Amino acid sequence: MFKEKRKKKIRDWFSNSPNIRWIILLLITVIFIFMFYPSLGSIRHNYVVGDVAQRNIKAPRDFWVEDKEATADNQKSAVDKVLTVYDLNYSLLPRLTQCIFDAFSNMNALFAVEENLSRENKINEQNSVETQVQHEITIVSNDIRNQKEEFEQKIGIAVGAQDYSLLEKELFSSDIAEKIISIISEIYQDGVVADKELLLSDSDKGIVVRNLSSKNEKIEKDINRYLGLDEAKNMVKFMAKTFLEGGDQNLNNLIVDFSQRLIQPNITFNRFETESRKRKAAESINPVMLKIKAGEMLLREGDRVTADHLRKIDTLQSKTGQEKLHAASIGAAALFGVFLMVLYLLNMHHNSLMSGNHNKNLLFLASILIVFILIAKVSASIVDTLPRNLAYSLSSTSIVYGIPIASGAMVICLFMGVEIAVAFAMLISVCGAVIFNNQFDFFIYFFLNSAMGAKWVRHCRERKVFAMAGLQLSVLNMLLASCIGLVHGDFLSLAFLWNLTFAFLGGIGAGILTSGIAPLFETLFGYATDITLLELANLERPILRRLMIEAPGTYHHSMIVGSLVEAAASDIDANPLLAKVCGYYHDIGKVKKSLYFIENQSNAKNLHDKLAPSMSRRILIAHVKDGVEMAREHKLPHVVRAAIEQHHGTSLIRFFYEKAVRLQGEKSVKADDYRYPGPNL
Repeated sequence: MFKEKRKKKIRDWFSNSPNIRWIILLLITVIFIFMFYPSLGSIRHNYVVGDVAQRNIKAPRDFWVEDKEATADNQKSAVDKVLTVYDLNYSLLPRLTQCIFDAFSNMNALFAVEENLSRENKINEQNSVETQVQHEITIVSNDIRNQKEEFEQKIGIAVGAQDYSLLEKELFSSDIAEKIISIISEIYQDGVVADKELLLSDSDKGIVVRNLSSKNEKIEKDINRYLGLDEAKNMVKFMAKTFLEGGDQNLNNLIVDFSQRLIQPNITFNRFETESRKRKAAESINPVMLKIKAGEMLLREGDRVTADHLRKIDTLQSKTGQEKLHAASIGAAALFGVFLMVLYLLNMHHNSLMSGNHNKNLLFLASILIVFILIAKVSASIVDTLPRNLAYSLSSTSIVYGIPIASGAMVICLFMGVEIAVAFAMLISVCGAVIFNNQFDFFIYFFLNSAMGAKWVRHCRERKVFAMAGLQLSVLNMLLASCIGLVHGDFLSLAFLWNLTFAFLGGIGAGILTSGIAPLFETLFGYATDITLLELANLERPILRRLMIEAPGTYHHSMIVGSLVEAAASDIDANPLLAKVCGYYHDIGKVKKSLYFIENQSNAKNLHDKLAPSMSRRILIAHVKDGVEMAREHKLPHVVRAAIEQHHGTSLIRFFYEKAVRLQGEKSVKADDYRYPGPNL
């Protein structure tokens, strides 16, 4: 019981606390600023190259604009002056020399061992001495044959079997190694580059050669002296004629082949360093600035927009935005907040439709506002981009006429009436005009079609009303579009026909959108439209049929009450359908103990005669609580549950109260114990 009261207290606080209203107001204002930032400071000019200017634009004050073409030319000139960086690896030749020397020395040492063992073996044979020398000679010979892979690994190239046999025959002579080293040393005197064609592309300005070991640099103009890899290999053949005169031709060919394959580029292009220097050179160039004088014409009405025009306008807008954006945002937030408060005080604060669940209703209005501002923002993006991507001419104004903004006010009218819907129409129209460059034409268009759309669905009891309202709205939209076209002198043109087409589609779209989203918000916020009430008024619904069968007297009583309150509501301009439905369902809680209510007692026996007044009181009061629980089970709208909860108010159950007084005395009986609890269940 305590938990239920606590939950009820929290629920009441959220439903009616003024603090929640301030939070909702602040939230809407923040969302408004977030959605419209940073377009509040000035009118946006959404021109592209080739558009026709719609009005003159002058410089309001002196400002500087960057000449990007001149700046780009200066940067390109600076980049072109940067020399390409090549790395010179002086350590490559010593490393190759050492590898060649080590490979041949190792093999030469093995042959020396074999020769010594052979000499020792001959001496032993002459002296007829049996030794292990012959066995050792065999082991060394096998080692020489098995050293091929190690030799290849040390020298750094693959060696064919025929070449290896030739080297064995020559005992891996150090003379062979010296000739190879002499040839490649001569080749590396000038240097070998990996890509000669890339190198020659810089022949007109030279290159920077950087020593990898010392990091010293020098500018090299004579780059033709460097050899490409293919040139270096050809040069080996030419030099072999000088270094290898005479001798075994097969051995000479081996030396040439080894030298060609051992040569590697020792001058390589350093792309990263070159690009880094070019980037620094471009960044070091100061932008070329042009001064625009106050009053100077930036763009004339009717002129074709050029890239130069756009650069000046964009610079002006960016500078103006940086200086005034924060102030404009604060001012717009304050103005919008005041506007919301005035609308609230004039149309909602004391409105009977807002009572009961005041904060929930405000949250509903805020949700609809945010949804349709989002629709307008998305539409604005489409308006900016779609006409430019079409093969045929389409005005952005035409697309604006097709936006179903009116649907917001129509949805609100279904749940909260025309008065609040018209106030919302004013609010969403202001937001729409701000989104579309503060154009007053659009404010008038949005406000009138929203207000009239709300009027045409105010008594919606059938789905076809949405279609009829959409058609009526289409005619109104076309009329408004025609009037706006006449104002601007744009009449009987292709653009005018597009305006009428989109205006018609906007009306139809508003009707369709309203019929689609109304059930969603009805479910989320627990509202009941007249369409839902008509469904609830169907006497074939299970809960009413159960009432008719199990409590026929209560059923007849409910039908009579429904008819009476319907007539009364019509006379005072209330909702007669809502009154009738509440009358039908207000006593459904009596089903659980139907025979304890006199209208269901047919044999003239009253079951309460045998009960104490306190027990009878509990049974009577329980039918209200049981009715609310049954309404929740059957998912009846909140307004119907409220009618069930409140239909007795806090009235006194006088008959049983007086009976208790007679039996127990007036001092022993509390009148409050015999009252209905009212809206506190």
